[in-house]
Amino acid sequence: MGIFYFMISFDNTENAFTAKSNSDLNRSYWLFKLISSPALVKLGAKTAPLALSLGFKGLFKSTIFKQFVGGETINECDKAIAELGRFNIGTILDYSVEGKESEADFDACCKETIETIHKAKGNSHIPFCVFKVTGLARFDLLAKVSSGETLTAEESKEYEKVKQRVLSICEEAHKAGQPIFIDAEESWIQPAIDQLADDNMHAFNKQKAIVYNTFQLYRKDRLAFLKATIAKGKAESYHVGAKLVRGAYMEKERKRAAEKNYLSPIQDTKEHSDRDYNLALEECISHISLMGLCAGTHNEQSSLYLVKLMKDHQIADNDPRVYFSQLLGMSDHISYNLALGGYNVAKYVPYGPIREVMPYLIRRAQENTSVKGQTGRELGLIIREKARRKK
Repeated sequence: MGIFYFMISFDNTENAFTAKSNSDLNRSYWLFKLISSPALVKLGAKTAPLALSLGFKGLFKSTIFKQFVGGETINECDKAIAELGRFNIGTILDYSVEGKESEADFDACCKETIETIHKAKGNSHIPFCVFKVTGLARFDLLAKVSSGETLTAEESKEYEKVKQRVLSICEEAHKAGQPIFIDAEESWIQPAIDQLADDNMHAFNKQKAIVYNTFQLYRKDRLAFLKATIAKGKAESYHVGAKLVRGAYMEKERKRAAEKNYLSPIQDTKEHSDRDYNLALEECISHISLMGLCAGTHNEQSSLYLVKLMKDHQIADNDPRVYFSQLLGMSDHISYNLALGGYNVAKYVPYGPIREVMPYLIRRAQENTSVKGQTGRELGLIIREKARRKK
């Protein structure tokens, strides 16, 4: 399949970068140039915290932070929300603070996530909100629950608080009529997350998809799990919310599997991931009357395949049950061309204090270097647009 289908062309750089000034384009060029070097990304991951403590916050905020993050607070995201909204692209508000371990931090994250729901309510430019369960619970606790180990009395009490936090977020989303994504995370804590997602889909998705689970198709078992989830929703009369992604923890997953001597859950080849992703799209579209679907992908072929599936199944381009999604600062050639073609598109817009968002930014940089061709494609499009503007 070529990269042109049903009048959608991802080669149109004028559309892709219509929101960027020349200085924005130059900043993006140099950032992706730097990210294309694995050695520089590795060095940056090690030195970023030190650089921040030495007073380089302004430099970070005007470069990598500005490219990939909406702001340090929810209200600082207003500019990004309005700018994306001008081109009919929605915002997915994502409070991206990671690595916290105290009950006070978990309560604060829960409260902040509920604030994103309040901000989104009634705002057509914010179609979804999102949260990570690790923002609400200790990683080791989720790992213990996922492994099926017996919790101590203290841990059981702690986990009840986790379930209550997730419930309060999903309940608030349901009251607001505001769909919310539960992000997928590492495979060894995912069973606990899946159970929380299933419980809350069952509770709040009776009329339509409000709570969405995330399915990482770079895992060998996720296509079967998606099918089982859809079958369960059908049997128990609730809608399934499905956000399909390939995944963002590939190196970490493979490293842990090698260290602990178990079979890696990650697909053997990229082609296998691509195959399962597209089969997952088929599965969702064929059950769309029972679902809500968000295709979170930077892959051009999968995006075009979803366009084709929608045509084949006579689903309107702007059907509210189907969304395309990319990350802020990445794959604008997909986001803007789809939005201008009349499809529903939303960008993940992370926000949070710069020091707290640094793990997210480092992961984004690492992901760009590890996904074959991603950075080269971004750079090539930017270079072409710079040349077009010079003419």
